[in-house]
Amino acid sequence: MIGSACPCGSSLPYDACCGPLHRGARQASTAVELMRSRYAAYAVGHLDYVFRTWHPRTRPADLSLEGGPTWVGLTVGEYGEDWVDYAAAWIQAGETGVLREHSRFEQRAGRWFYVDGDIS
Repeated sequence: MIGSACPCGSSLPYDACCGPLHRGARQASTAVELMRSRYAAYAVGHLDYVFRTWHPRTRPADLSLEGGPTWVGLTVGEYGEDWVDYAAAWIQAGETGVLREHSRFEQRAGRWFYVDGDIS
């Protein structure tokens, strides 16, 4: 991914955008930045980052990308301090679609975590 555009749609190179977050070099400073970095983690296969940034109260015991879609685009909609509306485009077995979610986040000890979301 070095030199490649970040999948989160920021137009920055991956290594200047979500890459440092995925490697643990820094923490997301806002709920929007965390949401974008989690999308990018799904897109590039960094499930350890997705797991680490999921609130312990709501995260599943196990995550897997096996058999899942390929994430091909992100559009961030409205957002507040601790919530984000977004649309994530996907492709799987020749089919395409868009996942729309109103996500909720919580800050604990200075770190942002994904709590849950309502899919529409």
